[in-house]
Amino acid sequence: MKTLIKNGTLATAEASFGADLLIEDDKIAAIGHNLSTEGIDEVLDATNKLVIPGGIDPHVHLDMPFMGTFSSDDYTTGTRAAMHGGTTMVIDFILQKQGDTLRNALTTWQAKSKDKAIGDYSYHMAVTDFNDQVAEEVKEMIQKEGITSFKTFMAYKGALMIDDGQMVGLMKVVKEHGGLVTVHATNGDMIDALVAKFLQDGKTSPLYHYLSQPEVTEAEASARFSDLLHYTGCPGYIVHMTCEGALNAVRRATLRNQRVMVETCIQYLMLDASLYDKGFESAKWVMSPPLREKKDQTALWAGLNQGLIQVVGTDHCPFMWNQKELGKDDFSKIPNGHPAIEHRVELLFSEGVAKNKITLSKFVEATSTRAAQIFGMYPQKGTLAVGTDADVVIFNPTTKHKISAKTHHMHCDYSAYEGVEVTGKTETVFLRGQKAIHNNECLLKPGTGKFIKRGPTQFLG
Repeated sequence: MKTLIKNGTLATAEASFGADLLIEDDKIAAIGHNLSTEGIDEVLDATNKLVIPGGIDPHVHLDMPFMGTFSSDDYTTGTRAAMHGGTTMVIDFILQKQGDTLRNALTTWQAKSKDKAIGDYSYHMAVTDFNDQVAEEVKEMIQKEGITSFKTFMAYKGALMIDDGQMVGLMKVVKEHGGLVTVHATNGDMIDALVAKFLQDGKTSPLYHYLSQPEVTEAEASARFSDLLHYTGCPGYIVHMTCEGALNAVRRATLRNQRVMVETCIQYLMLDASLYDKGFESAKWVMSPPLREKKDQTALWAGLNQGLIQVVGTDHCPFMWNQKELGKDDFSKIPNGHPAIEHRVELLFSEGVAKNKITLSKFVEATSTRAAQIFGMYPQKGTLAVGTDADVVIFNPTTKHKISAKTHHMHCDYSAYEGVEVTGKTETVFLRGQKAIHNNECLLKPGTGKFIKRGPTQFLG
């Protein structure tokens, strides 16, 4: 199968330029001017449109057990929704049960994804109980399974959190075998104490979810994680950074010539804590860490442009409204998370590129290229180049549309961005050369998505 995309503006993390792009089978076969249409099965005209690499969302939670329920998107609905928005690959989080093995956790998540994913996917392994046996399993995951990133939690004591000693032990073995440690960086002890105090005082609304996680809890943990990385020499990545204080911790680390890799999420660039003033409706935006202040949005956009933040993900973890109502009388029981996997690419273009906050190349870098490099799958993924996987998006930069739960494809009965007008729309998507999205229809079936094995991080400079 040969597909020729003509007359588009190709955009990569390095440059944008007018060119044609030829897809042959599952790879990009040629890029150039005035490529011949002879022998081509399909020609698509991309005049006045962008041609960009398929997005990579390295932070999603599909069919995840959490707070007594499960996130409402599974591998089929979640990867399909991602594809509609221009994201062709996701990295999900496997959660080790405390007292259990990494192998058993992997087997559980393989059952969730096998024959169900529409887009490509990989896993981070969340280590919640580090010991000598787990250290051996870390080596096995890296060398045999192609799982090279290991998630840690500095919060959720008794369920997910590990202590600093375990963190150091994990970092040492991960460094030895060429992996990467990622972290949910908030001070769990401080948060737990604040939650308990608010509930004791009868303060139960979603507002107190926000107030129980002040900026200092994230800034302190981000600095501590950076120090542990510096001590061990392990590569590290902070997920879902939300605030100026945490960003400054990373900025200070650069003074000792340390690179700490950072992800923020689209909600922290778009939304702010004023949404916690809506009574129980604010449960739509209960996530951890919570939304922050306007000054933090300013800092995060600057961090993107300064290269301190490399990736924009989603932390996609949707729940239906009746699931959110589990916490109607107790904010600490509201399942944490919101639906975003479908809108990341379009929102970042609209808010970033269309409003001149970031360049087109920075947009491609933050939605695709850096994730591919950091998580060890570049240039197979994350760019437009001859020989790479033909994960290609034709994107109309001028189309305006409104986000709504009535039209989104995520399995969630509300939208965190209801009524937001967006400039820029994903029109056609290819996954490894197969036309996946066209005319707002998904053309691929569950099971099309492949597990992608990954190598060491390629972004240490």
